[in-house]
Formats: sequence, C-alpha cells, structure tokens
Amino acid sequence: MVLTPLPDSRTEADGSAVVRVLSYNVRSMRDDTEALARVIRACAPDLVLVQEAPRFFRWRKAAARLARSSDLLVLSGGATAAGPLLLCSLRAGVERTEDVLLPRTPGLHRRGFATAVVRIGGARLGVLSCHLSLQRDERLAQADLLLERLAAMGVEHAVAGGDLNDVPTGNAFRRLAGPLQDCRAVAPWGGELTFPPPEPRKRIDAVFATPGIEVLGCGVPTGLPGVSEDDLRAATDHLPVLAALRVPAAG
Repeated sequence: MVLTPLPDSRTEADGSAVVRVLSYNVRSMRDDTEALARVIRACAPDLVLVQEAPRFFRWRKAAARLARSSDLLVLSGGATAAGPLLLCSLRAGVERTEDVLLPRTPGLHRRGFATAVVRIGGARLGVLSCHLSLQRDERLAQADLLLERLAAMGVEHAVAGGDLNDVPTGNAFRRLAGPLQDCRAVAPWGGELTFPPPEPRKRIDAVFATPGIEVLGCGVPTGLPGVSEDDLRAATDHLPVLAALRVPAAG
C-alpha cells in the first residue's frame, strides 16, 4: 500500500518552514549500509536524529560515509555524545551545536545527547537526538534531563527524538509526552510499531515537538515510495520514524 504523501520540505511565504525529521537507530552501521542509505534518501529528511552511531575506531569516517551516502551532512554528535548523531540537509543553517554526556550509572552504558540549533527558512529550531537507558530509573532521570536540556537551549521551538527503550505507557515516555507533543499520537501516518523490524511489537522510537509546532504527520515510512520492506529489514534492527512539521518563523 502506498502512503498518502507527507508534505515536502518548503519555506512558506510567512517564513515558516515545513521540515521533515527522521529518527533512526542504525545499530553502529553493522548491517546493510547501502539499504540504510536508500531508506534515508527515500525519506528526504532535512534532519536525521541518529542513535547508535559508530563510536569507536574511525567513527568520524563512518559518520561522514553515512552522511555522504544519504546526501546529507554531519551536524553534531557521534562518539562525543556516546552514540547519538545529527545529520542535516543543506537547508539547515547551523547556529550552534553541543554534545552532552549524561551522568553514568556504574555498570551501565554511557549515554548522551547530540544537540544543535539550526535555522531553516525563517524558522529557528532546537534539535536533540537521544538514546535512553535500558534501566528504568536511569531512563526516567534521563527523560527529565532531556526536558531540562531543551529548556536551556534558548529556543521557542524544538524537536527531540530517538530510541527511548520505553513504550508509550512507560514512565519515561509519558514524562516526555506531557510537556511535548508525541508526534505520532498527534498526527498518525504510516506504521506505528518500530521494534523489531521483521515483526514489530513495540513502539520504542519516537519524535517529539514543543507546543507551537504543527505536526503534519508522523510514523514509520512503511509503504513510502522508494522504501522497500527488504531494505527496512536489512538496514538495522529498528524501524525509522519520519515526521513532517511546520515550524513558525522566528519572531
């Protein structure tokens, strides 16, 4: 089944911007990287919020290779953010970037945020990619830190997304969906469940937007022209989440 198209990226006459945002756990690019690039290109994103980007030997070259094969640029993150990475199209003018390492619980994996402030058209937008903990209490604390980080970015409008390791009824997911818009819940489009790709059973990947951003559609791009089921299964162990957002012009 072919999906109803999401709006294309564009700048409106009033300076507001329609922005396509993709969140994608790429499992350190250990799978079919050509399929991964095909999926990303077919989604035509302005911003890609990556989780589990390569973090070790020659990780910068791997990130650059992913960006180049996807017709995008590296914006921020990678090993310096403990895995989250941001990619962007040439539409994005970069105001600033910051990689944030979160407090580490002994015995657990180090986590972080890749963040940036960009201008697209007349809009100014904060961006954050995250990969929250597998441990419940740490995950909830990280959700609080995510909200604090967005508030500290000094922007009216922001988008955050990633692999939450939590479902919509979980405490961390609900903590984020309180002050933020869960884009899939606001404007369902495409598929819902994101993990695992062969027979997805859970929605643990999400895109959130601050109030004031209009959500035009959000979901797994299953059925999107150019995105094949074979590529989705081969690319990595999560399904991507694609959102189209209308961001008001900066005042």
